[in-house]
Amino acid sequence: MRLFKPALISCYAISLLLSGCTEASDGATVRANITVSVNPSNKHPISPFIYGVNIAATIDGLPTALTLDRLGGNRWTAYNWENNASNAGSDWQYQNDGSMNNKREAGSAVSTLIAQDQKNGMASIMTVQMQGLVAADENGPVNVSNPPDMSRFKKVVFEKKSVSNEAFTAKPSTSDDAVYMDEFLWAMDNKFKGQNIFSSKPATQPVFVSLDNEPDLWNHTHLETQGKTNVSANSYIAKTIGLTTALKKQYPDMVIFGPSLAGFMGIYSWFNELQPTATGNNWFTDKYLSTLKEASTAFGRPLVDVYDFHWYPEAADSNGTRITTLMSPTLTDDQVQAIVQSPRSLWDSTFKEKSWITDGVMGQPLAIIDRLQAKIRAANPSMKLAITEYNNGGGQHIAGTIAQADNLGVFGMRNLFAATMWPLAQKEPYSFAGFRAYRNFDGANHHFGDTSIEATSSDVSKVVVYVSTDSSRAGRVVMVAINRSTLDQPTTITGQPLSGSAHLFQMTATTAAKQSTIKPIAAGTQPVSGSSMTVTLPPLSVTTIDIY
Repeated sequence: MRLFKPALISCYAISLLLSGCTEASDGATVRANITVSVNPSNKHPISPFIYGVNIAATIDGLPTALTLDRLGGNRWTAYNWENNASNAGSDWQYQNDGSMNNKREAGSAVSTLIAQDQKNGMASIMTVQMQGLVAADENGPVNVSNPPDMSRFKKVVFEKKSVSNEAFTAKPSTSDDAVYMDEFLWAMDNKFKGQNIFSSKPATQPVFVSLDNEPDLWNHTHLETQGKTNVSANSYIAKTIGLTTALKKQYPDMVIFGPSLAGFMGIYSWFNELQPTATGNNWFTDKYLSTLKEASTAFGRPLVDVYDFHWYPEAADSNGTRITTLMSPTLTDDQVQAIVQSPRSLWDSTFKEKSWITDGVMGQPLAIIDRLQAKIRAANPSMKLAITEYNNGGGQHIAGTIAQADNLGVFGMRNLFAATMWPLAQKEPYSFAGFRAYRNFDGANHHFGDTSIEATSSDVSKVVVYVSTDSSRAGRVVMVAINRSTLDQPTTITGQPLSGSAHLFQMTATTAAKQSTIKPIAAGTQPVSGSSMTVTLPPLSVTTIDIY
């Protein structure tokens, strides 16, 4: 139970009233100028897996109570589970080395991280190799003048029995020229014996499986194995069907993520191999979904369960600087707005960001989640949606906190199955603070609710409010209110039945500047009843409101 001192602060300080008005610092009454309308009848469960990151073990200042860890990235495409060697690709000299793990036990680069996730109460997404070649040694840079140099790599085989009669083993021979993917998963399952980690109902946290990483960029990031000509869309989809069929034979209930695309051009045209139209059903996504649906029907169960992609916004400031490069503690107002408005491209069909996508390729707003959800419903409705890498910049500025908190609200509101943020800088304290608006916001391990309630803002360019209820506690309502403007925003939230006390926790540039770890601070309590409340949101702020 949380205990709070009685509120002895003005309506301007807490800014939570039932009368529909707020009090300015000079005592004058100020009417709310933003209305957020809540529709309690329109609700759905929030997936617990949207509060995730990539490779949690490497992150400084990781928030507590996160739910998912993805073991993914460029390093994993040429990872050899038999000897833990991998290739850095274009990240560093196309180098084979042992940086993934210094243990000699097969698969330990993966099993060690899964074990840590299990200890921390997190689910995992592990990566299986699909490109076709993995590192054979740890002997440094690979010559890419005429790739691939087969003396430095081993072949990936999806199903062991297709080429060998030998039984699966957790200690495979490293003297042959093949590495088997179904055996890889068998070895991981055997490592966590009795936990059913690949089941849809595991004994502990589930382990999901991702089909490699950013295949639409293999001819760039992994020139050493792919060469200069990228895999075609048809060949890639055929690889997907081959690998998923082999894996699902072993673990029918396993949850598989694919295609883990690098960004918009993979989603849209497979980097110009296809000739889609902005509003047509002729994107690479359409081709992928329909073909996988046919293959799944033939196999008798879904082969790919979650359509996942990566989203590093191409949105830019007025000078054309991409927001993902804006990591300075000092940003212009224009840069701040470019960052804090950018999550709207996930869903808002009225918002047109400044980017080469909206100005050139599409010529219209993105609303990328809604577009992909519509395609999934049309072609393969059993499939879920995930974003397994994303970052909106601003990691050293309150703008990053606002964007990240907004992303998480969108993920719950738009019914994503999973999401894992990728840090773009060694330290991003403000970005990670965005998680704390939802997870352990009070330091007492209380979280945003598990059911999303529809809420519509009268001016989403200034204010958005995400509303949730808690299935384990009747009457509890948790909101995250975001002010992306540079002025106080008196905001009335109406339509949701409220009862008890409202407990406020806020993050602003001012509060963050005083903290070594950026997190919400208690901003008082007020009794609530009825179905309306008014709150004045400070400039550039995130406010969590816990009502019970």
